[in-house]
Amino acid sequence: MNISYNWLKRYIDLGLAPEKLAEVLTSVGLETGSVEEVESVKGGLRGIVIGKVLTCEEHPNSDHLHITTVDLGDGQATQIVCGAPNVAAGQTVVVATVGTTLYDGDKEFQIKKSKIRGVESFGMICAEDEIGIGTSHDGIIVLADEVAPGTPAAEYYRLQSDYMLEVDLTPNRVDAASHYGVARDIAAWLDCHKGESRVVRPSVDAFSINRPDGALAVEVDDYAACPRYSGLTIRGIKVAESPEWLKTLLNTIGQRPINNIVDITNFILFGMGQPLHCFDLDKVKGGKVVVRHCPTGTPFTTLDGVEHKLDEADLMICNAEEPMCIAGVFGGLDSGVTEATTSIFIESAYFNPTSVRKTARRQGLSTDASFRYERGTDPNATLYCLKLAAILVKELAGGEICGEPVDIYPDEVKPFPVRLDFAYLNGLVGKDIPADRVVAIAESLDMEVASRDDNGVDLLVPTYRVDVQRPCDVVEDILRIYGYNNVEISDSVKSSLSYKNFTDKANNLRELVSEQLTAQGFNEILNNSLTAERYFEGLTEPKCMPVKLLNPLSTDLNVLRMTLLFGGLEVIEHNVNRRDPDLCLYEFGKNYSCNPESESTAENPIAPYTETELLGIWLTGDIRPAGWTAPAEKATFFHLKGVVQQVLARLGVSPREIEMVPAENPLFDAATEIRTRSGKSLGVMGIVAKNMLKRCDVKVEVLYAQLDWLALVRLATRHRVTFTPLPKTQAVKRDLALLLDKSVTMAQVEKTVRDSERKLLRDVALFDVYEGKNLEPGKKSYAITVTLQDNEKTLQDKQIDAVMQKIVTNLTKQFGASLR
Repeated sequence: MNISYNWLKRYIDLGLAPEKLAEVLTSVGLETGSVEEVESVKGGLRGIVIGKVLTCEEHPNSDHLHITTVDLGDGQATQIVCGAPNVAAGQTVVVATVGTTLYDGDKEFQIKKSKIRGVESFGMICAEDEIGIGTSHDGIIVLADEVAPGTPAAEYYRLQSDYMLEVDLTPNRVDAASHYGVARDIAAWLDCHKGESRVVRPSVDAFSINRPDGALAVEVDDYAACPRYSGLTIRGIKVAESPEWLKTLLNTIGQRPINNIVDITNFILFGMGQPLHCFDLDKVKGGKVVVRHCPTGTPFTTLDGVEHKLDEADLMICNAEEPMCIAGVFGGLDSGVTEATTSIFIESAYFNPTSVRKTARRQGLSTDASFRYERGTDPNATLYCLKLAAILVKELAGGEICGEPVDIYPDEVKPFPVRLDFAYLNGLVGKDIPADRVVAIAESLDMEVASRDDNGVDLLVPTYRVDVQRPCDVVEDILRIYGYNNVEISDSVKSSLSYKNFTDKANNLRELVSEQLTAQGFNEILNNSLTAERYFEGLTEPKCMPVKLLNPLSTDLNVLRMTLLFGGLEVIEHNVNRRDPDLCLYEFGKNYSCNPESESTAENPIAPYTETELLGIWLTGDIRPAGWTAPAEKATFFHLKGVVQQVLARLGVSPREIEMVPAENPLFDAATEIRTRSGKSLGVMGIVAKNMLKRCDVKVEVLYAQLDWLALVRLATRHRVTFTPLPKTQAVKRDLALLLDKSVTMAQVEKTVRDSERKLLRDVALFDVYEGKNLEPGKKSYAITVTLQDNEKTLQDKQIDAVMQKIVTNLTKQFGASLR
């Protein structure tokens, strides 16, 4: 949220420089990211002064230029060539001196000493648009004669720089989503640390009714969704441009001025935190406003021209015939204020935060008003802000206030009672804060002291502080004003010894694997657990349903992720679009799913829901860039498989314990499942399906592996590392060239070889694959190396031949293999 320094000064005597103010705001929980100077006129009119034209003659080499001499207050006559038709001797003018920088939009140019048609010129006599104080270019600016030459133009025009402070609000601090709300916190800090300053709320004593008749009738059908509705009718207004002071304040915080009526509502919104809405009275059919619900499917077009289908739960502001506004969210296209508007109805209401939040999410809308309403505005500020707006409307647009303000408020919202025990506060803070200091800070935060005793205080928290309902909330509020830095760090630290559990082991292994992957050139990514439901539409795998959010922030973040795949694809799409196509990524993250066949019970309310932790690995582009020694090497499935095998090896998972088999998975065009010998799945890897890539707008091939991290950890923690002396004997290697059917995989061959010999076999490796001519159709050739070793004695040829014969026999029996 952007805050104007000058706007703040309307409510409080700051006495703090903008940079110091930023520090104070951050210390009280309103983190201020930046302080930026904002000039009402770009350049601040630096180098521009008031001058007096002493002489004015025709230029001898031009039919439209004039040669003037100008007194700039320095006791000299400065020669300036001017092309304005209205320049004349005796005029008081505005002059940009040599060295001054002028601006034209984003362009800038500097005034230099120059020669114009052979005559030297030492400056420029300016028009309005040339210095940024207006739009006229009909001629130079001519001022009143009493302005002294040499007067800085910034002083004459009373320019005043402002400062824009960028405040990052936490979700609970909607009370500070306005200049007045920020001023309240500053006042509390000043009162606590300086013993001075009080925030001043603008007076509405000038409010008065001009005529008793002409007021619009109002009906509220749902008091639960609209606990308070205030409104006022003003007739005979004139919609026009806002005055400079109002436009300047709005421009400073990045709001575009529109007209005096709309700008007033924005002034109240950003000034006091109360959203307002103005209806064109001539468009309110039937002469009354009705706050009600509309049938599901009712079409409604908002101010941005988009048609929405209403839900019966959406609260609407209607006239006698049709809806005009989505309550607390967005106005309708045909009810807003235009230049032709002459009468208005101003709405100042308090809507139920839950109702507004659900409607805004359901309709996919987010506005400055809904931001505040859905977090909770002050129900007891509606009438005050309505009167303040009415006073401004009369001042800036004229008109007559018709009838008493409408104020439908059946059940008044009272301040929140909270009991705060001093011992509880001191224990939570870790420091004994004097009770009188605690009470003083509470009162500076507008908390009323209902009663007090030696043990604590009973407080009434103002209704605009919807986030302060419990004693711990009050403690936090008091501590942020008292100052976190004023709580000293203890001289001692207390801790307890604990044993290493499964979570600790999992974290240690995670760190181990992260270091390995990073060392191999991978980048770790971290994606949001929230994702879009559309990614999972039509998928049969995973077999469960996604966990949906009751109040999603948007349609792109409306479910919990069921796979890490799509988050990685979004990262790939982002980087590839920025010309970084060669990516090696990994992510540790949790996935969530819901089994619709399971039911929640009192004993286990989360029975349908499952949480798993996964490791995702992505490869795309080149695994090795091109160089002078070798061409680029494109990432393939076998590169991915190698990475996965290295991860398993780092965890101590033996190749004997796992197998890799072809699998069908809708996420992949071709997939391999990794599982234990007993059949328990450890993960899946393969080439991501093209229709999955399209869902994230990825146009390159992506290789992806998803491993069940906790299952791997359980497998890894079963192993015990033992010392084994190096063998005294040499290993023996034998090669086999096998002719096999194309359907036989290396995993099947490896399993058969390992099952054939368990005592002497040390390794099985594939070093060549051949398919092509000189082979029968449907056949392929695998060339493998078998490594044998006896740790105690040297193997004899007879033993080796027996083992190799057994392996060949089993391969022939299992797959019809033959030696080439």
